[in-house]
Amino acid sequence: MTLDTPKHGKTLARGAALITLLAAAGFASADPAGIRTYRTLTMAPGGDRIAAVEAVEGEAKTGPRVVVRDTATGKVASTWQKADCAQCKLESLAWSPDQKTLAAIVTDPKAGTAAVMLLRDGRTTLLITVKGVAGTVRWSPDGRQVAFLATVGAKKLAGAVEAGARRIGEIGLAQEEDEQRIAIVPVSGGAGGGDYRLVSPGDTYIYEYDWTPDGKGFVVTSAKGNGDNNWWIATLGHVDAVSGRLRVIAAPKMQMNMPHVSPDGRTVAFIGGLMSDFGSVGGDVYTVPLEGGGEPVDVTPDYKATFNGIAWRGKELLASVLAGSDAGIAAIDPDARATRMLWQAPVGVSAGRDGRFVFSADGRVAASVTEDFEHAPRIVAGRLPELVPITRDNDGFAPQVAARSVGWTNEGFSVQGWLVGPRNVDAGKTYPMIVQVHGGPASAVSPRYVSGGDSGNALVRDLVKEGYFVFMPNPRGSYGQGAAFTRANMRDFGGGDWRDILAGVDAAIARAPIDGNRLGLMGHSYGGFMTMWGVTHSQRFKAAVAGAGIANWISYYGQNGIDQWMVPYFGATMYDDPAIYRAASPIESIKAARTPTLIYVGERDVECPPAQSFEFWHALRALGVPTTLLVYDGEGHAFRKPENQRDLRAREIAWFNKYL
Repeated sequence: MTLDTPKHGKTLARGAALITLLAAAGFASADPAGIRTYRTLTMAPGGDRIAAVEAVEGEAKTGPRVVVRDTATGKVASTWQKADCAQCKLESLAWSPDQKTLAAIVTDPKAGTAAVMLLRDGRTTLLITVKGVAGTVRWSPDGRQVAFLATVGAKKLAGAVEAGARRIGEIGLAQEEDEQRIAIVPVSGGAGGGDYRLVSPGDTYIYEYDWTPDGKGFVVTSAKGNGDNNWWIATLGHVDAVSGRLRVIAAPKMQMNMPHVSPDGRTVAFIGGLMSDFGSVGGDVYTVPLEGGGEPVDVTPDYKATFNGIAWRGKELLASVLAGSDAGIAAIDPDARATRMLWQAPVGVSAGRDGRFVFSADGRVAASVTEDFEHAPRIVAGRLPELVPITRDNDGFAPQVAARSVGWTNEGFSVQGWLVGPRNVDAGKTYPMIVQVHGGPASAVSPRYVSGGDSGNALVRDLVKEGYFVFMPNPRGSYGQGAAFTRANMRDFGGGDWRDILAGVDAAIARAPIDGNRLGLMGHSYGGFMTMWGVTHSQRFKAAVAGAGIANWISYYGQNGIDQWMVPYFGATMYDDPAIYRAASPIESIKAARTPTLIYVGERDVECPPAQSFEFWHALRALGVPTTLLVYDGEGHAFRKPENQRDLRAREIAWFNKYL
């Protein structure tokens, strides 16, 4: 992959004096083999500084480290590290309006606590400690208070991908439910000098929030009841900061992310569309009056890309966007319903909770963390539309693979995917290929660096080392081609999306020395379902790995903890239209299965419970198809334990090597 990055034009103006969190000029020397990672990127309002949580692979873990850098040069201005808590994690960062202080949330999983801390002038101030879970810290517009999301006495980590709580005793009681609420703490009380106040209603789960410009309330997405399940029916609302009263602004029949109020306090913008999981953001941009009484208006109709982050800047919105193979920044005029692309490149991008880029208060300066399959992460920044690398820590890492974007057409759709393989291929030799289907289905594969160590994309690295090509398609139902493309697999799971994948396999074979008789299939979550579907609807694949899949949509409906996600896709509940659920179930075609299939799942998976994997494994074994089932102790939908990640990766590769 060759990237053409715009050249830097003007030098950023130097703003206020840089703060000092600790008197450290930078990192101590680390293992040169270790990739440096950058997370939770945030930019000071003036645009002259950025902060991020940084770590070096292989470095002795001594606690989360915050690094402040000059936006123009990338030079380290200061660092802060919570060195007394190796297991702690830093979940959120935010600059104060006066640009002098960083607010952070530090979680201690061993103690089951979350602390809100202030970092300023070489001093650390502990504002408050919550027994439970906390996230998404935000300053009030006047800088006198800090708000955050708090789940007091949490029974599990926030989010359906996390391991579920044990379910024993009488099930379904209201007191079982975790409720994530908005909390406020003043910053004037000094260390531990004030208690936090829970503001939002106690019977309501707040998913996302932002202050209104007057500092008197919040715009929120929320729902009553179970937080894992009810995001798909969440409403857009306003919470009064004094009384806690929740007023519904709008209740559209779509999923919503990232609500923000315009600077004049009149309009709420959010990303809306068909989304299959909280946190996997994609759709069009909508606006609605803050006072309510109106239907949300799509201000980016028919745009052939997917928005995944927004921020108001004056009367315009700056948005992060996925357009086919490219990440980009777009400017949106909501009144004119006009969108123009400011910057784009074929890279993966990441920043903070509000999108894949961060912006200065005037919208002129942007920053992000970019990477691709061949180039390690780096921070890029600059005055729009010019972004240039400002970190060089990972420049010495050589590409481990060769990658290209592959495009094809099928049934009137333009489809895109990524093909990754060895950097050098032997003349006249053909190679086996693994087709890796992403989860979601509302998601997309974007470039992610394939390193030589244990950091990101280790499975792809190991497969390529073993002599495989890896093909990662983005079929209909994925992000990147517009809202209509994302909706194109509704009531058609395993139909057009599967045909897109098969057409993509042919496109990949036409572009690289791939042996079409040695194909493997794998995926996790929706990709696990597609793997189960694939081996019951095709004989092209000689080996398969199905992770956290769905074998039987009928039984799944009553087993999983997020049944609300299915209704937008199937058009009705399973009780109202069982035929459409049955038609999409791999178990209905199980007798066609011949492919040796490794199956795995987390023991406490809320999204795709182990019973589904047991059902598919049981059927394959009864039919004499080679199969193995792995259930990982204590894991949820997302595997968090490094030892389990390594064990699974070794087993997956051994399985493909055995049969391919």
